[in-house]
Amino acid sequence: MVQQSVIGQPKEALDTPALLVGLDILEGNIARMARTIVHEAGVQWRPHIKGIKTPAIAHLLLEAGALGLTCAKLGEAEVMAAAGIRDLLIANQIVGAQKIARLVNLRRHADVAVAVDSFENAESLDRAANAKGVQLRVVIEVDTGMQRAGVAPGEATVTLARQIAALPGLRFCGVMTWESPALRLKDHGERQQLITTLLGQLTDTAQQCRDAGLPVEIVSCGGTGTYWLSAFHPGITEIQAGGGIFNDMVYRHQLGLDHPCALTVLSTVTSRPTPTRIICDAGKKTMSGDSALPEPLGLPQVLSLGLSAEHGKIELAAPSATPRLGAKIEFVPGCVDTTVVLHDELYGIRGGLVETVWPLLARGRLQ
Repeated sequence: MVQQSVIGQPKEALDTPALLVGLDILEGNIARMARTIVHEAGVQWRPHIKGIKTPAIAHLLLEAGALGLTCAKLGEAEVMAAAGIRDLLIANQIVGAQKIARLVNLRRHADVAVAVDSFENAESLDRAANAKGVQLRVVIEVDTGMQRAGVAPGEATVTLARQIAALPGLRFCGVMTWESPALRLKDHGERQQLITTLLGQLTDTAQQCRDAGLPVEIVSCGGTGTYWLSAFHPGITEIQAGGGIFNDMVYRHQLGLDHPCALTVLSTVTSRPTPTRIICDAGKKTMSGDSALPEPLGLPQVLSLGLSAEHGKIELAAPSATPRLGAKIEFVPGCVDTTVVLHDELYGIRGGLVETVWPLLARGRLQ
């Protein structure tokens, strides 16, 4: 249940664990990404909502200049459409009669596009769209090296695009990829070079589709770990990066994103069994540690951090009387995507006070 009664109270008054977002930092990160993508690179911004989960922030993104949203799941798209957001891309394949029925019904309420990588899936989408009396936009997912889903660049994509263009219930509108192999490279120059190579495969494929007489409106790519490079690649029309509005330990330390961190988890010290050990009420059920461990803020030198189901255990490098029992500790999440999904509300903080409480309406929408 959303705790509206806490609005105007200091953040320390919140019961814990609680997910917080610094509104000044959030707004600054949104403005920064919009400036880089939309104003400097001159391409569209379709931020991914998989780690954001709330229509309230989605509307802030649209106000800042985003074209629409990218969703991981059909359920996320349904939530965003119900919040009045029209232009949606589901950047995964929607397979199976039940989900496809939901998708074509959603088309009545939003201009939703979906990724495909097989003619079999396209035929199923076409039959359902025809039966519903709608036309569904599709983009082909191109595998430029991620080796997950997707069609090979070049002729394989062009062949599938021709097949889709012949289906009356579908409208082929472009191609997308995720240039994730570049994330493995720490050196800026090497990362830029690999992005150029990978996105060259995407834009070359888009041009081959155009040469075959197929309209290509969308050439989409770019996650938070690559957006400031990918947005400037010639031929790209839109960037999907979204998590950078929050930032986390993975983005900061592994991917080199220098945005300030807007998202934190507030916890309470529940035990001080030794002068070097701190136990708090935020564990794996509150903040994930799968990709990177969270970072506690405002403590003396930390020797180690461990997470169990319900507890966080911090070992300090030297004995300390603080923080005391009942004190509050904030953590920057290790990974935004797998932390936000653990919470029902997001508390917006400005000047140390709770300004707003946003329900995470797309949380748990896994289908």
